[in-house]
Amino acid sequence: MGAGFVEVPAGRYELGEPGEQRACEIGALLIGRWPVANAQVREFLGRRAGPTHESDALADHPATGLTRADAEAFCAWLSEQVGRRVRLPTGDEWEAAARGTDARPYPWGETFDPERCACAEAGWGWTVPVDAHPAGAGPFGTEQQSGNVWEWVSDRGADGWGAVRGGSYLDTGWGLRASRVQPADPERATNTTGFRVVLEEVG
Repeated sequence: MGAGFVEVPAGRYELGEPGEQRACEIGALLIGRWPVANAQVREFLGRRAGPTHESDALADHPATGLTRADAEAFCAWLSEQVGRRVRLPTGDEWEAAARGTDARPYPWGETFDPERCACAEAGWGWTVPVDAHPAGAGPFGTEQQSGNVWEWVSDRGADGWGAVRGGSYLDTGWGLRASRVQPADPERATNTTGFRVVLEEVG
């Protein structure tokens, strides 16, 4: 499990959209280096797995077609497998992992680069393997936090809606900023939304 997670150190992080920045205290956490892949979700779903999750060709692509409740159910299942609590990250935790202590707009730095992610400008047209863009890694080692698929976070609005972060292969550079938050219907599963997880420390 260790190689699949990276540590985000406790500290004060500047988060939020330009002009709406705020300082936020984040506790230390272990967050998935990559989004959860189809092969992992196939093991969780078993006979309920769909064609995309069962496809060997897409085994290392991010798992999509899942509601927020599906993602949370995966977390509960994985918690039992590893004997430690696994959960979705909060939006603030997710953003801190992507931006680091220097509040960079993209995980890799200040300037958008379509060679570092799956985005509209790169013309991929579909998801790519979760380890396809190591050069797009964030300051703590997370990958694919810009493009490829949106990712569910645990945030809940007063209206009951959820939130997704990171943009997808259909989004352009401006839409892939780490500060961007997209409201999302938690009951709607799409082929552009996946998730990554946080592994809580023992004790």
